[in-house]
Amino acid sequence: MSTLLKLALGMDWISSRLSKVATWTVLAAALISAGNAFIRYGLDLSSNAWLEIQWYLFAATVMLGAPFVLMLNEHVRVDIVYGKLRGNKQVYVDIAGLVIFLLPAMALIAYFSWPLFMRAFVSGEMSGNAGGLIRWPALLLMPLGFVLMFLQGLAEIVKRVAYLRGIYQMNTHYEKPVQ
Repeated sequence: MSTLLKLALGMDWISSRLSKVATWTVLAAALISAGNAFIRYGLDLSSNAWLEIQWYLFAATVMLGAPFVLMLNEHVRVDIVYGKLRGNKQVYVDIAGLVIFLLPAMALIAYFSWPLFMRAFVSGEMSGNAGGLIRWPALLLMPLGFVLMFLQGLAEIVKRVAYLRGIYQMNTHYEKPVQ
């Protein structure tokens, strides 16, 4: 378990670093959006590339930031029963959800999004909009982001099993009370 736990913590480190990139993409998108609005309405100039780069940055924000959100256990929950569970029951529900729902979904979406990226990359696909950008950088974010989510999901499973075995202290609401 020690090796798996080290790998899980390594994935946490990667997710933390990528979250910093995601943070900067939010700022870049906001600045580009403001600049684009000024140029479009103030100077009556326009470019579809400026709009598309905002979409690319938004994709980077979501796909690179999502594993960090999962790591922090701050993702959206729709289970009204989960909050009422006590003891280790929440941990078991999390493990089941990760194994049954998250991992298969992330693997499947990564698998199906890879050919889309490859086709765009090999063909040099461009946006259909006048002045648009090449598409493969945005399409690369799909398989990359879903693989990162899959790996973070594995890391979360390892950490929760280690927690249940008493060899890892979670930095979430699972923390055991100090005695």
